[in-house]
Amino acid sequence: MGAPVDEVLHSVENGVSWITLNRPEAMNAVTWDQRERIVALLADASADPSVRCVVLTATGRGFCAGADLRGSPAAPDGRAAGDVARMIRLGAQRFVAAVMDCEKPVIAAVNGTAAGIGAHLAFACDLVIAAESARFVEVFARRGLVPDGGGAYLLPRLVGPQRAKELMFFGDALPAAEARAMGLVNRVVPADELEKTARAWAERLAQGPTRALMLTKQLVNASLDTDRATAFAAEAVAQELNMTTRDAQEGVAAFVERREARYEGR
Repeated sequence: MGAPVDEVLHSVENGVSWITLNRPEAMNAVTWDQRERIVALLADASADPSVRCVVLTATGRGFCAGADLRGSPAAPDGRAAGDVARMIRLGAQRFVAAVMDCEKPVIAAVNGTAAGIGAHLAFACDLVIAAESARFVEVFARRGLVPDGGGAYLLPRLVGPQRAKELMFFGDALPAAEARAMGLVNRVVPADELEKTARAWAERLAQGPTRALMLTKQLVNASLDTDRATAFAAEAVAQELNMTTRDAQEGVAAFVERREARYEGR
């Protein structure tokens, strides 16, 4: 027998944590073990000062075809009241929240079909780059299910309630170009340029003021859930916190001295 295949590939290069789903034969339908591994890697990225950006991507033709619950300890055959809600809270919702709460910028490099939780995994990322062949599918209603993984939270904030309902009610496949036109995707590129584009963006972010980017991410993510006074107060506190960082001091000094800033992520 050969060595077991690592279903989540991971490497850190030039300050970028690359997390790659690696079950191409299953279109990268995500298992319980994969989910736990990715949640842990995102937490590690937050805690590791040498990691300054994260890229989520996948091998093969699919980015993530949804959840694969076979063999999951969170999916018993005979469910009691509350089991499904608990499974969703600890599974799909925790998975998506780990991306949104990661303290480093997270880029989705979507190489193929992103369906169900796979689509929400991409939409939870800070930036989304998609191959021309990629497509996004809100598959839940086609299976008689309600969207999970924060879909009903994410989509209306990205495209508005009317378009969100259209996508979720019909479950039609949304090509990458249409997803970009709707505002779900930042950039669409030929498949053979996906990794190069994601690498360029990630390494650019990894050279940036990491703490300022973290605070910016937190402010933007919170902005649609709060009132103006609370948002303005959070902004003022973020500015106060950020001005204690070396990168903020370097940025101001570089401006005064008319030179390129050299950020360390601290």
